[in-house]
Amino acid sequence: MFYKYKLRGSSQAIVLGLESGLGRIGLLWLILASLACAARLATGSTAALPTVDMTLAAAPYLFVISMPVASLLLADRWFRDPDRTASSFPLWRSRHWRGASLEELRGNPSYGVAGVMAALLVGLLLNIPLRVGEFLMAVPALGTAPPAWFAALHRWMLLDTVLLTSAYAVTFVAALRRMPVFPRLLVAVWTLDLAMQLAIARGVATAGPLPPEVEVALQSLLTGNMKKVLISVSIWLPYLILSRRVNATYRRRLPL
Repeated sequence: MFYKYKLRGSSQAIVLGLESGLGRIGLLWLILASLACAARLATGSTAALPTVDMTLAAAPYLFVISMPVASLLLADRWFRDPDRTASSFPLWRSRHWRGASLEELRGNPSYGVAGVMAALLVGLLLNIPLRVGEFLMAVPALGTAPPAWFAALHRWMLLDTVLLTSAYAVTFVAALRRMPVFPRLLVAVWTLDLAMQLAIARGVATAGPLPPEVEVALQSLLTGNMKKVLISVSIWLPYLILSRRVNATYRRRLPL
């Protein structure tokens, strides 16, 4: 029992730090992401792209750096007052739950972002640097007169990175601010993530034949991304449906 309360206290401290430190998180991200993108630009030349126009090549990285922070701050404005937001319809309808008022929920130990839910929150936030790091390692800077296949690969991977980091940032803030839309939003982002991997494969394939080594690496990357999403779904979807904390905090209902 002691460890249970200690874990709950530690998770609540983490959540409070995140709630009060979104501005600092955004500033830290801008600094670290700028350094990482600058390093990628400095090592951007490849045999296929012997010359890199720094002005042209830097433009995509501005989106990679800025969009997650912009999405984080905008979502923080959108989700300022969760208590005035109506509860969402459940992911899984059941006769074992009853609706509860906010006054009743605030006195219930299951209400609030703590425990396992805090781990999910941190995982959502970590998706952003992991996705950007994957993009920086997998895709060189856009060179002068790139081959058609590389231009398509760069375009699709950039879209995937910007779109998904922004989506995970918004989902993170929705969870942090106890927004009822959070469970449905997370399911929608998982679906978008899977759809983007399929779209990248199709979009790059239509641009022309890829070098064999690139084709193998891309297939491995996209398959790995889909596996990671499916693992997340298998772990967290049952939690979103069955957890007392999720039902109390985001669906505003308690067990019968």
